[in-house]
Amino acid sequence: MKKVINIVLVVLLGVTNFVSAQDGESNNNDFSKWQFRLRGIVVAPDASATIDAIGGDVDISTAIVPELDITYYFTENWSAELILATTKHDVEAVSTAAGDIDLGDVWLLPPTLLGQYHFTGGDFVPYLGAGVNLTLFYGADEGPVADDVSYDTAVGFAFQGGFDFMLNDKWFINVDVKKVFLSTDVTVNATSALGATVGADVDINPWIFGAGVGIKL
Repeated sequence: MKKVINIVLVVLLGVTNFVSAQDGESNNNDFSKWQFRLRGIVVAPDASATIDAIGGDVDISTAIVPELDITYYFTENWSAELILATTKHDVEAVSTAAGDIDLGDVWLLPPTLLGQYHFTGGDFVPYLGAGVNLTLFYGADEGPVADDVSYDTAVGFAFQGGFDFMLNDKWFINVDVKKVFLSTDVTVNATSALGATVGADVDINPWIFGAGVGIKL
């Protein structure tokens, strides 16, 4: 985990230095520095797991929620975007030696910071982005089998592509897709039902599909 965090910090520092240099070289400040989007998103985990002792895999449900993002432009092309949302997912261990096990549900709070490049030049503005995701797990309901389920905080990488289509000087519509590479260690205390505490390494790796509206300020 520390190694991943150090890599992320180095990458973010490099991106920050680069866009700052680009901003210093730019003499054109006639652009909106702040941008806000409100999207509806579909969060579809591409999940898999390595489960100790009992084997099997994991199934994590899809969620549909609103998402708010805040973008700051360093130049007309380079920006940083902070994405805010929270999702609730049902979790099930499947095809284990003890059969399918309902592990209840859990809430995810996954703030994501992305560096973006926007291909400007008209009303249609495509962009690409890459950055880091920090996912916090909270409000876990262990379900009918386990006595307790705990999830470790996770740090992962995120990649993004999408476009804005300008309706006028301020308002636009947005379509966006992201892929987040995200893993967590899960501990399932099921001593009353299975007579054991079981650990698992879970890859969540969600695809996130979104569409919405935005405003430039």
